[in-house]
Amino acid sequence: FKTERAKFKAAVEEIEQRHRSGQPVLVGTISVEKSEMLSRILKRQGVPHQVLNAVNHDQEAQIIAQAGRKGAVTISTNMAGRGTDIILGGNPEFLARERLLKEYSGREELSPEEVFQRKQRYDELMEKSRQLASQEREEVLSLGGLHVLGTERHESRRIDNQLRGRAGRQGDPGSSQFFISLEDDLMRLFGGDNIASIMDRLGMEEDMPIDHPLISGAIERAQKKVESRNFEIRRHLLEYDDVLNEQRRVIYEQRQQVLEGKDMRQPILDMVEEVIERRLQTYFMERPVLEQEDAEALVSEGERFFLLRGKVDPTSLVDLELESAKQLLLQEALLHYSRREEENGPENMRELERVVLLRTVDSHWMDHIDAMHELRQSIGLRAYGQQDPLVEYRHEGFDMFEAMIGSIQEEVSRLIYLLRVAARPQRREVVASTTASHQRVTPVGGGSGKESSPAPAARKPVTVTKVGRNEPCPCGSGKKYKRCCGK
Repeated sequence: FKTERAKFKAAVEEIEQRHRSGQPVLVGTISVEKSEMLSRILKRQGVPHQVLNAVNHDQEAQIIAQAGRKGAVTISTNMAGRGTDIILGGNPEFLARERLLKEYSGREELSPEEVFQRKQRYDELMEKSRQLASQEREEVLSLGGLHVLGTERHESRRIDNQLRGRAGRQGDPGSSQFFISLEDDLMRLFGGDNIASIMDRLGMEEDMPIDHPLISGAIERAQKKVESRNFEIRRHLLEYDDVLNEQRRVIYEQRQQVLEGKDMRQPILDMVEEVIERRLQTYFMERPVLEQEDAEALVSEGERFFLLRGKVDPTSLVDLELESAKQLLLQEALLHYSRREEENGPENMRELERVVLLRTVDSHWMDHIDAMHELRQSIGLRAYGQQDPLVEYRHEGFDMFEAMIGSIQEEVSRLIYLLRVAARPQRREVVASTTASHQRVTPVGGGSGKESSPAPAARKPVTVTKVGRNEPCPCGSGKKYKRCCGK
C-alpha cells in the first residue's frame, strides 16, 4: 500500500472477514506501539481480541494456548510465542483450569471434602474441554487452520520466517500474509522512493493494494542490506572486544596463579629487574657511563624501591657501563630481598608476595578497564583526522596496557620491600585450590614488630560504609575515590 493508514485499514478489514468466518488469526506487529494502536482500531470495530506484548507478557502462555480457538484474534509482536505450538481448537487443560478458577474464585481455604470435590469437578471440566477442543479443531481445520497476518516486514528475514512458522505446524493447514506500506521504516530507508514515484506517475490511489514481484524483490534486497549492515556492526564490535580480551587473558593468567597459591618469588624478582632496567634507561639516556649527579639520583630513587638505605655508594656507579650498573643494582636488590625473607620467614614472605601482587593487580586492572571504556567512547572521532579508529584503538590500548604493567611492577617492587608481616592471622580455607589470604602488614620501621596478642574468642562485627569507586573521596580532596585514596 502507498500509505500506512491504508495498510492498517486493509489489515483490519481482513481480520474482520476471517473473524466472521471463524478462522483464528495471529497478527504480528513490529513493535509494542503498533500492537497497541491496532488493538484500539479493532476495539472501535467491535472485534474481540487478545494483545500479547511486553506490557502483559505474564499471560503469554495462556494467550498463546487459546490463540488457535475458533474465531480467536491475537495481536502480538513478531517475537511472541517462539518455541510453542499453537494448538488448533485451543488447549483443553487451560480451558478446564480457567473455568475451575471462575467457579472457585474468592474461596481461599477449602476443607478436605471440598478439595476432593474440586478435583472431581476438574476432571469433569477436563473431559468437556477435550470434547469442545476436538470439535473446534475440526471446524478450524475446515476453515484453513491458523492464519498469520503480518503488519510490517522486519529488518531480519529470520524473524519474518519465525512469525510465518506459527501456522502450518505438525502437518496442520495454515496460511500467512503480510501487509506493508511505502511508509514503513524498511521501505522508507531502502528503495521505497522509487516505487512511490512509479505509483504517483500511474495515478494509483493510496488504498489500492499492489501485489507484484517488484515489491517482493525490493523488500528482499532491503532486508539483505540491513542484515549485512548489522553483521558489519557486530563484527566491528567484536574486533574492539578482542583487544581487551587479549589483555584480560594475560592479567587473569597471572591472577589465577596467585589464587592457586603458586610460588610468586621469581615473578616478583623479574618485576624488580624490569624496574631496575627502566631506571637505568632513564638515567643513562643513551650515554656510555653515569655521571656523579645522575648516580646519586639513581641510588636515591633505588632506596625508595629495592635498595637498602646507605648500602650502595653512588660513587661506585660512576664510570660504569649500563650492563655493569644493572648487575650491581640487581645483586644488591637480591641480597636485600634475602634479608627480607629472613626477617619475615619464608612462609610469611610467600604469603606477602601473593597478597601484594593480587591487590595491586586488581586495583590497576579496574582503573585500566575504565580508561579503556573512555577511550572506546571517544576513539571514533579519529576518523575525522583520516585515521582508522580500530587501528588507533589497538595502538593506544597497547600503550595503556604496557603503562599499566609498568605501574604494577613498580608498585609491587616498592611494597614488597617496604612492608613486613606484623602478625599472621588464623586462616580458613575458602576454596580448596586457593591458599592466598590477606595478612596484616605494616611499613618497615613502623610498629614494634612483636607478635600481637591472640584475638578474643568472640568479636563484635565491624560495620563500615563502603565508598564507591566513582564517589567523592572521604578525605575531602574533591577527587573521585578511585583517583585518590582508593588507588
